[in-house]
Amino acid sequence: MKTAIFAAIAAVTLATPALAQDDAGSFTGPRLGVTTGYDKIQHQDGVTYGVAAGYDIAFAPKVRAGVEVGLADSTAGGTTFDASRDLSASARLGYVLTPRIMGFGKVGYTSSRFEAVDTTIGSATEGVRYGGGVEYAATPKTYISAEYQRTEYGNNIGGRDAAMVGVGLRF
Repeated sequence: MKTAIFAAIAAVTLATPALAQDDAGSFTGPRLGVTTGYDKIQHQDGVTYGVAAGYDIAFAPKVRAGVEVGLADSTAGGTTFDASRDLSASARLGYVLTPRIMGFGKVGYTSSRFEAVDTTIGSATEGVRYGGGVEYAATPKTYISAEYQRTEYGNNIGGRDAAMVGVGLRF
């Protein structure tokens, strides 16, 4: 999975200059991007990295609504567990602040896997993820994003915080 994520980062990075134009994006249509950032769960810090895909539509002149799915991994962990894969699906609502900047909020479902350090036993747990951020249309087909995510898990696991940045393409 790590190889696929790094290959996607390289592809987006190399393709971005070739797509540069003067017009701003409309924040609509399908999108695919890579993300990375700070991850904290149960007082353990780490780095999270992954891919995200979504689709946004113009709901009103400045309002965008859409869906997003993500696949991520993390280096967060401690003496008893290591955070592992994270699958998520969210609904997203955005407001176009300027032709190049959109603020958004999102809420959805996540399934995260945690591996026990001393064994090969792992378990998945589900939670609710919510957050918000901004997306900048670098060109009509490329974007840069920054967001905060909070995940609330059941089973006495507690919460998870992540500060993410991303880069991607709109199609």
